[in-house]
Amino acid sequence: MKGVYTVEEMPKTYDPQATEPELIKKWIQAGCYGRSKGTEDRTVVIPPPNVTGILHMGHAMDDTIQDTYIRYSRMRGYSTRWILGTDHAGIATQTKVDKKLKSEGVSRLEIGREKFIEACWDWTREYGGTIVEQIKRMGCSIDFDDEKFTMSPEYTRAVRKVFVDWYHHDLIYRGKRIVNWCPHCETSISDDEAEYADEKGHLWYLRYPLKEPINGIEYITVATTRPETMLGDTGVAVSPQDPEKADLVGATVVLPIVNREIPIFSDWHVDAGYGTGFVKVTPAHDPNDFAMGEAHGLEKINIFDEHAVVVPGYGEFSGLDRDQARAAIVAWFEEHGLLDHIEDLEHSVMHCYRCGTTLEPWLSEQWFVAVDKLKEPAAQAVRKGDVTFHPERWTQTYLTWMDNLRDWNISRQLWWGHRIPVFYCDDCGWQDALMEDTDVCPKCGGHHVRQDEDVLDTWFSSQLWTFATQGWPEHPEQLEGHHPTKVLVTARDIIALWVARMIMSSLYFTKEIPFHDVFIYATILAKDGSRMSKSKGNGVNPMDLIAKYGADAMRYNLLTLITNNQDVKFDAVLDKKTKELLESPRTDQARSFVTKIWNASRFVQMNLDGYTPGEPKAKTPEDAWMFSRLARVTAETTEQLESYGFGDYARNIQTFFWNDVCDWYIELCKSRLLNGDTEERLQVQRNLVFVLDVSMRLLHPVMPFVTESVWDALPASGVFSHDATFLMTAAWPEPQELARFMNDEAEHNFSLAKTVVSAARSTRARYRLSPKAELSVAVRATAEDADALTKQTGFIRSVGRISELHIGEDIQKPAGSISVAEGGLELYVILGDLVDLQAEAKRLEKDLASAEKELLGVKRTLSNEGFVAKAALAVIEKKRSRAAELETLVAQLKQQITDFS
Repeated sequence: MKGVYTVEEMPKTYDPQATEPELIKKWIQAGCYGRSKGTEDRTVVIPPPNVTGILHMGHAMDDTIQDTYIRYSRMRGYSTRWILGTDHAGIATQTKVDKKLKSEGVSRLEIGREKFIEACWDWTREYGGTIVEQIKRMGCSIDFDDEKFTMSPEYTRAVRKVFVDWYHHDLIYRGKRIVNWCPHCETSISDDEAEYADEKGHLWYLRYPLKEPINGIEYITVATTRPETMLGDTGVAVSPQDPEKADLVGATVVLPIVNREIPIFSDWHVDAGYGTGFVKVTPAHDPNDFAMGEAHGLEKINIFDEHAVVVPGYGEFSGLDRDQARAAIVAWFEEHGLLDHIEDLEHSVMHCYRCGTTLEPWLSEQWFVAVDKLKEPAAQAVRKGDVTFHPERWTQTYLTWMDNLRDWNISRQLWWGHRIPVFYCDDCGWQDALMEDTDVCPKCGGHHVRQDEDVLDTWFSSQLWTFATQGWPEHPEQLEGHHPTKVLVTARDIIALWVARMIMSSLYFTKEIPFHDVFIYATILAKDGSRMSKSKGNGVNPMDLIAKYGADAMRYNLLTLITNNQDVKFDAVLDKKTKELLESPRTDQARSFVTKIWNASRFVQMNLDGYTPGEPKAKTPEDAWMFSRLARVTAETTEQLESYGFGDYARNIQTFFWNDVCDWYIELCKSRLLNGDTEERLQVQRNLVFVLDVSMRLLHPVMPFVTESVWDALPASGVFSHDATFLMTAAWPEPQELARFMNDEAEHNFSLAKTVVSAARSTRARYRLSPKAELSVAVRATAEDADALTKQTGFIRSVGRISELHIGEDIQKPAGSISVAEGGLELYVILGDLVDLQAEAKRLEKDLASAEKELLGVKRTLSNEGFVAKAALAVIEKKRSRAAELETLVAQLKQQITDFS
């Protein structure tokens, strides 16, 4: 139960740095974050962050969305469970431990696998809790008492079962195929993890002599971006649609340097228009070349070792790394008159997403998942609508990827991770995947048994996240009622890496989808529109935002950024040298909203002496309007949260509370609250408590701290009880409960009155008149609206400081007035002698000339093709934004000048 209500409870100012950590402690100690029982299940799993990672803006956006949804669902009375967990991050963690060991003067090869894994566990225990504590500081009401980890014993068991089952069902195999190899990390990288970057390069044209001249032709010329790989060429391909080269198909080329005889053949992979139309084929170093090699029976020769160094057997080129080999081979071709020419080229190059090293397409023996039997059921689940993407456009992204899905390389050449559970007998050649380790061969009884050295890709283990975190396979009964989960909130970057694989594995092992909905949130870019990254130094630390503005402000700002346009620019300004946060204007505005909530609520709370709970009653037009608006916004926000319209929800609730509740309703209640008789004062107190109570409930999911603090200081309203200890466990205001307050006529009629008052206020502000200056206003309206306005004349004149108010269907524009068209009304505000209209018109004409001149200059710049081609995207966008602002200003100035004519 809440404590005894006293007027002195709310401090004058709200301090998020003092309030937020204390509330987190209270919520956790009271067990508010655990599972809540209720009707419909709303289980959500957090996309597991790297165990040794720290919070970035993508995490902050993701976690804010999830917490908003969970808090709303908990208040709604649904059964909620938000599952926390972290990923062991194979490459990232191993890289960090490698660096640590190097700083100590040792390497993992020196200490061995067992001790290295111990070092990884030590690192995880030392640094693994950072991101979890940061998530906690955000106010995320996740179940911190039930944290999962992808390397825990029970999770490891689940991963092993999936591998063993798929292995025995012929869905996992080992084979030699082209993989993306990182020479620095010394492991394969999946296609989806490779990051592409445009780089300036060259197209080298190399001459390959024919074994025998054909029709006077002694050599062919191939074009390549990677001349160093020519050492591994085993063929030259041409397009079947290139008749000029048909006579050469079947001929033999003598490969320079190595004197290898290789055939010329035709293949559909070749684009006749690329380069010379002759394509060197290196099956061990290019996926398309590998496919051609398979089709034409070409030898696959790997010329690089795992460090991308030329292997022995190539004379002076052996021992060179790929860059050195490139320079040396080009020099050799030039020296021997076989370098035709070189062209500059800009092309896209794959890099390791962890270390940034250029990846090497490399023929390697790896483990793969055969996806043909898995991908169609997963695609059908989305086509049928069993799994729904929000926004809907990501459905096609998913389906296109599934249609083109190739077998998935799941092995990594690391030590930290889930070791592949395949065992080999060196005595008899036995091989099998086992659930339990063994050192004895079950076939021959020999003791020369060894386990596969590789570990599994971390995405292999995280694909089980929705069901392996809930007891599967040892306790499948724990899934009952909590699987499928409700919604997965994640980034678009891992639709292929994670979302698709979760659907495939869940359908296979649990016979059900892993989640009903997938919400893809906006990608947060830096202020200039570039990707945030450590290397660029443009990343914003969410903890800095919290320290400066508070968690509520950061959370609210993030939610308002969500629109159907996927990429959003974050307005943070960073110190050029230290990269520390200087300011974020939008987050500062969000903090102003927090302050507005506090101050408005404090004013009401400080004027509740003598209050006793009772029913809210509409005694005035503004009461009826406010109650109806409250009911309507409750229905709207409920629908927005149900349909994952998080951005619309945040913007809607701010507009309602700031404009309708604070700027209008509380202001209009002040007279009755401060000057009314006892009965009138008590009723307005009850009305205000009711409005604030419901508003705090609606605001709570996104701004949990300030709303909890306000609600704790409020007495119980006459509609909702305060039986709950905390707002976060109190009831959501159900739309049907407030439907009795819905009053379309009251909203419409009061909105008309607001329009007239706002027109008078904005006119005073525009022409720099005293807020106390009384104005005369004429309103042309329909008969129905005119009647509604006439009934509110006293209110409009009093609140709007309007000396004379004329309302009718046939009102004509009075002399010396300006016109305002708004809300279906034609309003004329009479300025008379208050403003020198001629002088004002001249001033406005000067402003118009200045604005038109600037607009002309901006448009001239934007029409300059050279500027558009060379200028940074951020600069162009700024110019376009300024042009739009100027066009609006010009239109406004012209209208004002017309008013003064």
